[in-house]
Parts: sequence; structure tokens; C-alpha cells
Amino acid sequence: QVQLAESGGGLVQAGGSVRLSCAASGRTFIAYAMGWFRQAPGKEREFVAAISRSGGSTYYADSVKGRFTISRDNAKNTVYLQMNSLKPGDTAVYYCAARAVMWTTSVQTWDYWGQGTQVTVSS
Repeated sequence: QVQLAESGGGLVQAGGSVRLSCAASGRTFIAYAMGWFRQAPGKEREFVAAISRSGGSTYYADSVKGRFTISRDNAKNTVYLQMNSLKPGDTAVYYCAARAVMWTTSVQTWDYWGQGTQVTVSS
């Protein structure tokens, strides 16, 4: 089992920045690719970003590319999502997820999920 706990959400104005953190506990953190997803009211959960086990490879949804940065600190068992130039359309609950070995963009294939943290971007 892997337990994930997100933090760092809140209310921010459009154009602002927020950094989310996700602390992992349980099994070996480096064995898992990590990802961020989000779910806006009335919409399905969608892929935002992912990072490989070593941190050497990252991938982003087109909607956040160039604005968001995913990173991880394997010594601290933590993954981050730096979100810049935020837009009202980024408003959602953001979830951290872990997947053994390799990341995918498919929500259904991830093994472990956090409880989520709300990010609200005001115009």
C-alpha cells in the first residue's frame, strides 16, 4: 500500500501561482511513477502531468504545458506541482496518484490516489 496526502491548495487570483505537494508513505517511493490529475465540478477526472520514477522524464497535458511543472524529491518521498499563470479554467480538485513502474494518462490505470486538494482560481 501507498498512502498519498496532498497539500498546498487554496484560492488564488488569475495569473497567480500555487505549488502543490504530495507526500507519500508506505512502499518504496522510487518504485512508482507519480502523476497529478484534476476534476472540475461536473466533469470527469483528467490527466494533468506525470513524472517517471527517477524524475528524468515528465509529460504534460496540452492545457497546462508551459505553465505547470511537475517534480519529485525521492529523498523526501514527495512530488510537487508548480502551477503558474493560473486561469479560472484551472479550478478543480487536484489529485496525486502513484503507479507502479510506468506512468500513463489513463485515470483507470493508476494504483493509488490521494484525497485531493481544492484549487480555486478567481477572475
